[in-house]
Amino acid sequence: MTDASNEDAMLNRTSVIAASMALVFIVQASAQEKLVGTYGEARTSLAFNIPDATVQKLLPQGWLASPFSAGPAKGANLVVTFMDWLVVQDPDGKPTNTYSHVGLTVPAKQNGTEATVAMVVAGLSAPPGYAPGPYRNFGAAKSIIARTLRIDDDGVSRAEESWQFEGESGDTIQLQLQFVRGTARRSKLEAEVHSAMKPEFYRIYRIDEAVDVVRSADSGTDRVQKYLFKASGPQFSALLNGSEQLVSITSFPWFSRQAFLPVSQAK
Repeated sequence: MTDASNEDAMLNRTSVIAASMALVFIVQASAQEKLVGTYGEARTSLAFNIPDATVQKLLPQGWLASPFSAGPAKGANLVVTFMDWLVVQDPDGKPTNTYSHVGLTVPAKQNGTEATVAMVVAGLSAPPGYAPGPYRNFGAAKSIIARTLRIDDDGVSRAEESWQFEGESGDTIQLQLQFVRGTARRSKLEAEVHSAMKPEFYRIYRIDEAVDVVRSADSGTDRVQKYLFKASGPQFSALLNGSEQLVSITSFPWFSRQAFLPVSQAK
């Protein structure tokens, strides 16, 4: 590992904020798009495979689940993403409120089309005030989040995370994770994310991210030293009751994105 890589591995929460801001890439929206926000975050995503009939019930009429066909999450049809917003800017570049979230998305496609998109089916947001969010299906919650990074004298970098969300609805979700950090890969992409509540509504995200796949059933990667995931409550128990199959775990030590709305949907 290079010296620069070692320095990256030693980022604490404060330096992650700075890095996220520095890595926000400025993209000029087209005449058909309106910038709604810029975000610097830390994320952890779990990809699962759950029964087809269960995941299909999450989707609106005219949409079908489209499990990932390649990559570290190959075969997964449900993604649970834990998000800690470190810095947020409004369209004018002014700082605004930060929140923590856990979101559930399904890779899906509309009948008669080939494009697979992410569809937000549920989530929790803390502190209360953000919910129901732009996708209209996030519940208000309380959260406790802890993330630490330790580098031993052998140069090995170990991360430990604890995420807990307790929703006002009675839904709860928690993750305890410890893993050896690998060499993160930087990637840029554009994603279209739809709402299961109102599938014609979507946001366009232009993303710059650092990706560290710490477990993947497809590739055989596994640097996880501790893993505990639990979900319960009126909505989550039917989806995540312990019978789900974990496909992959991905850490995003920094995740920078700009969010756009089609002008036809912008208020």
